Amino acid sequence: MYITNIIAYKDNYIWILYDENKKCLIIDPGEYHSVCNLCIKKKLTPIAILLTHHHYDHVNGVQKLKDIFQIPVYGPEETLTNGTTNIVREGDKLFLLNQLFHVFDLPGHTSGHIGFYVTPWFFSGDTLFSAGCGKLFEGSAREMHSSIKKINTLPPKTLICSGHEYTLQNLKFALSILPDNTALSLYKQQVEMLICHQKPIVPSMLYLERQINVFLNPYNFDFKGKLKSLLLEEEWYIFKTLREMKNNF
Repeated sequence: MYITNIIAYKDNYIWILYDENKKCLIIDPGEYHSVCNLCIKKKLTPIAILLTHHHYDHVNGVQKLKDIFQIPVYGPEETLTNGTTNIVREGDKLFLLNQLFHVFDLPGHTSGHIGFYVTPWFFSGDTLFSAGCGKLFEGSAREMHSSIKKINTLPPKTLICSGHEYTLQNLKFALSILPDNTALSLYKQQVEMLICHQKPIVPSMLYLERQINVFLNPYNFDFKGKLKSLLLEEEWYIFKTLREMKNNF
């Protein structure tokens, strides 16, 4: 199995997973032109589309791709009006490209958000980003925290395929509240070097996220000053506070 991505709308990721027979899956196509161009360039044949949620920047290319390739679309119930043909939810398993895909319910960013796991990749949509997480548009902080904790149960070498490229911005926020954190500082330098050389930053490994993502497990971090008192709170409340701080960063 091989993976590549396309950047759309400046910072969106459209993921393409394909096998040695050149059959591919398209995950969260926010537009269709670049997907078609890539398929022509790599001689790929799409067999299905997977959707994590209903936001336009993840679904705008669905109908065109569906019409062109005559393929099924798997997604949560909230994407029914976006072209989904097969509703999937937690516990469902899809056998595609001779691989078993597991569906996870991930409410928070939207109420019906889902994710897809096929070893070693997890397609997290707008739930978990490298060094960050998605905004709460429809779900609660408790729901989002629970969704992220669910992702954190996956094997440490899981590759997190997120829906956006916000890594540097997320690291700047994390360092604003944890200025002495060596892991964050070193990773920020690495990310800046990757950007400078136009190299990909994602997917990132879950074991790395456990070291640099304050939203994944806040108790792992040594907060100072006013934030230190947060460590006496329940973890979901710490998450909620950090997410609100990030909103205003």
